[in-house]
Amino acid sequence: MEQIIGFIAAFLTTASMLPQLIKVVRTKDTKSLSLTMLSVLCIGISLWLVYGLMRQSLPLILANSISLCLVGPVALLKVKYG
Repeated sequence: MEQIIGFIAAFLTTASMLPQLIKVVRTKDTKSLSLTMLSVLCIGISLWLVYGLMRQSLPLILANSISLCLVGPVALLKVKYG
């Protein structure tokens, strides 16, 4: 049951960044995004990933790996278009 809850939570929190990435790619508008927030989020996700690796927790590893692949490009696009 813990794994199921972990996977559901991981899916929802990871998927939450997808609409933002799609919007930024389509509109090239990053004016309302905070680079500081995106940077802190990337650092936090990276630490969660390390923690997941240390705990050998598949939900944490998958969710945070995918999250970095979504948040990272948003942060880079903020720098590019900002």
